[in-house]
Amino acid sequence: MYPPPHHQENEIQKMIAVVKQYPLAMLVNAPNGMPFVTHIPIIYNDTSGKLVAHIDKLNPQVATLKNGAEVTVVFKGPDCYISPSIYTTKQLPTWNYIIVHITGTITLINDPEEAKQTMIAMTSFLEQPDQKYILEKDNRAMKNAVNYIQAFDITITNWEGKFKLSQDKNEQDQENAKQELIKKSHDIDARFIEKMSE
Repeated sequence: MYPPPHHQENEIQKMIAVVKQYPLAMLVNAPNGMPFVTHIPIIYNDTSGKLVAHIDKLNPQVATLKNGAEVTVVFKGPDCYISPSIYTTKQLPTWNYIIVHITGTITLINDPEEAKQTMIAMTSFLEQPDQKYILEKDNRAMKNAVNYIQAFDITITNWEGKFKLSQDKNEQDQENAKQELIKKSHDIDARFIEKMSE
């Protein structure tokens, strides 16, 4: 399994935390060797232990999402370049990151009322912690939109946490790398968003 064992995270609760903090995921499958990747919000249902989402029916990936189809979902947390200059020991440049890969099987949700419930649940989750908007079940726009989406859930068969956080370095260098990841996650994102918005 790659990356090396010291970069593998096996604690499910930590992986669930990544899924909840970074719900925009990559839905990946490759039927007949043809890869499909779609970026959509996917939430974790604490009660069922399943992932829940919906996808635009016009997306060609929908035709590959049959009941029982195997998919991989990638949740990407923070990442950044780590300069050797931050270490107390001699090192080479590297890249640190927090990523979760989940493998599972698809179950389509074809009942419009159930599909609406997935949209309501997703909106409620994404509105946290302040919930300034509530998607009502009788919302007219949702009544129309539900015909254009394919709701589904994913029964999880495998969790894989890839947390590359300089675990192979000494304690001080690990702390330095952690602080660099925290700093760059805020600073770089803010500057980049400003630039992309011009």
